[in-house]
Amino acid sequence: MDLSGKHYKAFTERQEAIKKQYSPEQAAKQHSKGKLTAWERIDLLFDSGTFEEIDAFVTPAGQPVEFGKVEKSFGDGVIVGHGKVNGRLVFAYAQDFTIMGGSLGIVHAKKIAKIQEMALKMGSPIIGLIDSGGARIQEGVASLSGYATIFQNIIHSSGIIPQISVIMGPAAGGAVYSPALTDFVFMTNHTSYMFVTGPNVVKEVLNEEVTFDQLGGAEVHARSSGVAHMIYDDEENTILALKKFLSYLPSNNVENPPVVADDGTIPDINPKLRDIIPDDPYKAYDVKDVITQIVDRNSFLEISELFAPSLVTGFARLKGKTIGVVANQPKVLAGVLDINSSTKGARFIRFCDAFNIPLLTLEDVPGFLPGVDQEHSGIIRHGAKMLFAYSEATVPKITVILRKAYGGAFIVMNSKNLGGDFSFAWPTAEIAVMGPDGAVAILYRRELANSKNPDELKKELVKKYRDKVANPFIADESGYIDEVIDPAVTRKKIASALSALNNKWVKVPSRKHGNMPL
Repeated sequence: MDLSGKHYKAFTERQEAIKKQYSPEQAAKQHSKGKLTAWERIDLLFDSGTFEEIDAFVTPAGQPVEFGKVEKSFGDGVIVGHGKVNGRLVFAYAQDFTIMGGSLGIVHAKKIAKIQEMALKMGSPIIGLIDSGGARIQEGVASLSGYATIFQNIIHSSGIIPQISVIMGPAAGGAVYSPALTDFVFMTNHTSYMFVTGPNVVKEVLNEEVTFDQLGGAEVHARSSGVAHMIYDDEENTILALKKFLSYLPSNNVENPPVVADDGTIPDINPKLRDIIPDDPYKAYDVKDVITQIVDRNSFLEISELFAPSLVTGFARLKGKTIGVVANQPKVLAGVLDINSSTKGARFIRFCDAFNIPLLTLEDVPGFLPGVDQEHSGIIRHGAKMLFAYSEATVPKITVILRKAYGGAFIVMNSKNLGGDFSFAWPTAEIAVMGPDGAVAILYRRELANSKNPDELKKELVKKYRDKVANPFIADESGYIDEVIDPAVTRKKIASALSALNNKWVKVPSRKHGNMPL
């Protein structure tokens, strides 16, 4: 090729034009808000030199615009492409807020849809780096139809490839439903927001003053709504955490998760586990202390830490293999299941099942949270979600009952008759219809009422109930659990069970889908 000829000149002019588009001035605008540019985010996410951009030179739709104007730019405000993350193929799109506020027009939408479809074809995860003011008003219904296509693609890919949204700025209006449909949502404190209607609309319609952070900031969505699964203080740490997070996941639903080397620092027989559960059955402890003494060192990655903290969920590794952990947290509300924790657990369980990640359940649950608010808000329906999710899951499912396992909550937490593969219990376990205090109050109501010393009688009856009804050896002898084990051998027992379940296969009935109680 003649490098001085007109064809090459046209090529270099286009290259120079797109470089000018991503100018230092535009970068400075983002940095002044505590944000990275779209390209800086891409460079941080992907292994060096591996990202390949697609459709860099497309331009916004050319239809007539009656209101406002459409900025004529290359790429239409979104960078799309593929590359390697931790050495594995990943597809991504990154919205550029410096171009028309990252708003979604029809060409912008078509670019995202194209990369979604490529990710599905290749069986690779897709990451959305979202920084958008929502639908492009100037383009009217065309932009709305673009969102519909993106939503449809997410739904078609659900359960086939991991889909992760990273909110790096605003996600407003229709833009919020794309992350809501994906598997996991990452947010950054003070620079990322999600809301259907912004503060100005809230002010206009309801006459309520509310800030961006108060309405839809990362803390709100991580702690109150549960929409955000992971939050970090800045974009660099958010993206670095995302890269670590991806290392636990398979690329698609027909692969197994990656295996890493176990450093061997957590022993198979670990006496430290004997000392975590207090002798006093009413005293709380931190279930994360149990988790970290079972799984590989520094491998536990908690999901939705701030939302519904009475249930702990997260990924970990055991002997280098990814597992999903679901554990009641006695430190919070005694580890009860409520509406939010049931929904949180069900969602996590279903993800693990979709992507071949075995489930470890650590159980210490006194029941479901009582109260008028919970009942009227649908605890029956929401609790059934978790029950449905466990029963539906066909991946290896192992339960260890640490202490309390009462009533319906015992059933829900992966009991054997619900489809659990292996069920172990520590000697501290209490398995019964209800706790000793409640049972004694019902069964011996008259005796307690007529007793000269009801407190002493109740204490005696509670002890008797624990010894004769609630102790784990009764469940063991009846086959409702597989074995009462020494806490020290828990890791060894789980590893052995997972090995036995390595080739587990379940034939499921032919049907379109079940009808989960939503």
